[in-house]
Amino acid sequence: MQSYHVDYGAGLTGLTVREHAVPEPGAGEVLVRIRANSLNFRELSILRGQYPLPVKPDVVAVSDGAGEVVATGTGVDRVRLGDRVVGVVFPRWIYGPFDLEHADQLGGSLDGMLTEFAVLSQDAVLRFPDHLTFEEAATLPCAAVTAWNALTGGRGLRRGESVLTLGSGGVSLFALQFAALLGARVIATTGRAANADRLAALGAEHVIDYVATPDWSEQVRKLTDGRGVDHVIDVAGTLEQSLRSVAMAGEVAVVGMLAGAAPVDPRLIFTAGAVLRPIALGSRAHFVAMNEVIAAHRPRPVIDRVFPFDEAVSAYRYYQDARPFGKVVIAQSSPA
Repeated sequence: MQSYHVDYGAGLTGLTVREHAVPEPGAGEVLVRIRANSLNFRELSILRGQYPLPVKPDVVAVSDGAGEVVATGTGVDRVRLGDRVVGVVFPRWIYGPFDLEHADQLGGSLDGMLTEFAVLSQDAVLRFPDHLTFEEAATLPCAAVTAWNALTGGRGLRRGESVLTLGSGGVSLFALQFAALLGARVIATTGRAANADRLAALGAEHVIDYVATPDWSEQVRKLTDGRGVDHVIDVAGTLEQSLRSVAMAGEVAVVGMLAGAAPVDPRLIFTAGAVLRPIALGSRAHFVAMNEVIAAHRPRPVIDRVFPFDEAVSAYRYYQDARPFGKVVIAQSSPA
């Protein structure tokens, strides 16, 4: 079998492929034949030496993967041979709030999923909805669970409330889709006018071009009759405008921060009257609840492009440079 390894801060040239013997599962473990992976910003952060959680040397890369269970160790009772499963990025975070006791993560302190076969704790896998392909399921563990937690893990999203999503990355598109499914009114921003129709097709009632409208928070206020939105899913750290967009008693879910993000005046935080909630992905319980909604409503994840396993480096480069609309996926061959 082959797997891709990386060292923290090694850059894209540090992503190398190795050959290994196929491992065997121990007690409480399963062997998964990986069929697809997807990339997230965390993978680039690891290459750049900017990821905030521990990364072990020579780690098998990538948090996200989907495949099928081909062997089980003793004591496994959550899945069976042949089950189609996805990895749970934080295997020890079962439910409740996140803390450092839950910080072990696939593709970081634990070997990841960019490999042909992976041995995982049974706590680190979940069956995924039947209507999804392996490629679609592989997009769920990081971006979709983060979006679900951002929408539902704090004050909770109520039908008829309003949600603001920023851009067209994986978390933002999942948040848009989930919010629409749950009966919310969605305003989306984009830096590419050509994406407006695509965002509307996914459920956005209004789309703001933040290049043409740099003070987009003013437009958000106009679209909400001056009140602001109930939820902002901030993936870029544009906190000043997010706080100017949110309603009193609303919530800004802080998912990410781009380099050079400006500091925020504490007075603005106070006068916004909203909750700032940082998001560290989500728990197994979040994943289970999200899967139930996906199974009931049957949405399809948005995939920008699929690369073969032997072109994983090209997939990374494309994800880094192309500003994809949706997820970049790496597909592996069918099992022999």
